[in-house]
Amino acid sequence: MIIKSIPEWFANRNILVTGSTGFMGKVLVAKLLLSCPDIGDIFLLIRKKKCLDSHARLQLLLQQEPFRILREQYPERLMKLIVIHSDITVEELALSVTDKERLMNNVSVVFHMAANVRFDMSLKTAIRMNTISTVNVVTLAKQLSLLEAFIYISTSFCQCGESVLEERSYQTKISPESVIHMVNTMTDDALEAMRFKLLGEQPNTYAYSKALNEDFVSRCRLPVGIIRPSIVIASYKEPVPGWVDNMNGPTGLMIGAGKGVIRSMLCNADYMSDIIPCDMAINATIALAWQVGTEKSIKPIFLNATANQENPISWGDALELGKKHVFDNPFSQPLWYPGGRMTSSKVLHWLAVIFFQTIPAYLLDSLLIVTGNKPFLVRVQNRVNAGLDLLQYYTMKQWIFRNDNLRDLQHRLCPSDKEIFFMDTKVIHWNEYILKYILEHTEEDEILGRNIYEFTLIFLAHLEENPHTSIRAVAETGLSKSSVHKMVKQNRYHLYKMTKAELCLQENGLQFEHL
Repeated sequence: MIIKSIPEWFANRNILVTGSTGFMGKVLVAKLLLSCPDIGDIFLLIRKKKCLDSHARLQLLLQQEPFRILREQYPERLMKLIVIHSDITVEELALSVTDKERLMNNVSVVFHMAANVRFDMSLKTAIRMNTISTVNVVTLAKQLSLLEAFIYISTSFCQCGESVLEERSYQTKISPESVIHMVNTMTDDALEAMRFKLLGEQPNTYAYSKALNEDFVSRCRLPVGIIRPSIVIASYKEPVPGWVDNMNGPTGLMIGAGKGVIRSMLCNADYMSDIIPCDMAINATIALAWQVGTEKSIKPIFLNATANQENPISWGDALELGKKHVFDNPFSQPLWYPGGRMTSSKVLHWLAVIFFQTIPAYLLDSLLIVTGNKPFLVRVQNRVNAGLDLLQYYTMKQWIFRNDNLRDLQHRLCPSDKEIFFMDTKVIHWNEYILKYILEHTEEDEILGRNIYEFTLIFLAHLEENPHTSIRAVAETGLSKSSVHKMVKQNRYHLYKMTKAELCLQENGLQFEHL
């Protein structure tokens, strides 16, 4: 039997997507329209949010970067997007009778991507937002007469107690159905009292809800594919290199450290960072739907989508590369030069946060109040510290994610599919990738010069205040002499008046022309 390519297989098939307004969801929808030109209609389950109805949210979605090429070159394909007002957290998904019948008679592939990804949700909120909604979507999927593939997007961190995650199903100690019953019948206080017993080795309610969802989906007797991306970061190639639409995870760390807000991070620098670009994760997701649909397997197919085995990079190496490129391409409005570092010592990290983040924030906020300005730094630092506390579980542990199924899927693809739906993480050159990642978050060229000027002043001010450590600061922070020389040359006119800073450099054996 001749196996169709991915675009050929998707031709004339109608798709249902939940979570289309999220980070990965919008990349998925745009990729399907761009690379599968003959695809049928794509039904988007979108709920009303605040003052925006579902159709208004779609219009906002289409103005974003993943849809730019479609807007400019293929606007007719956007007509294939059909909004269905829905709320997947309630039974029947709040669908009208007409909309439900339309889905039941037309949809062939379901991508269930919707999820609340906050790590600090209460147990009841996590189960209602993630697990009950998944049960509701599966219930609808069982009524789709043309269904060929149900794809659930999970996470590689769904079984945090397992040091090695295989590409297979894992059964939870308490069934999803039992947990849902508890959520629906117990008080909030009673449920929270059982939190630690229920979660076991899971670090947060998000990971626990994902484990429950996997258990339920893998037993639902549908043609199922479950993909587990690791930490999803900026795009490798599409829509543009380095694109990301949020400040979560590594992006927030990069910008926070690059602007001098984050001075310390509790992290084992030798551990692998377990990251994957969003476009590669989405390409693997689309290819998984093709595999499920063509193989017609009665058993669920699991894919661990991560660069953990093929092309790993440690947290420490990622930090050093990031430092190098941030010094050459500084962010706008930095609070201080990027001189923070990682440590695996909780005591040293705590001391660094107190003395280099919290106390300076209070001092500067006090100065802002005295001068009649609105304070903000303590609030920023509290948010940063809370975010780092949630992330440190993942930066202080290491996992091995088996990905034999992912490699096998890559080998099954025809040459054109391998090129269009690229997912081979071995091709990532991390130095170049991180540079593009950073450049995507810096300003345009005319503003970059000002950023460099501000950055130079801040760095020289640091040298002035720390004359005995200035040489070490140049070396240990990753700021090469050539980098300083480049910044100073571009801003010599503004810097020649800084006699105190220049004297400080000279006292330590450094001069502008020698840097």
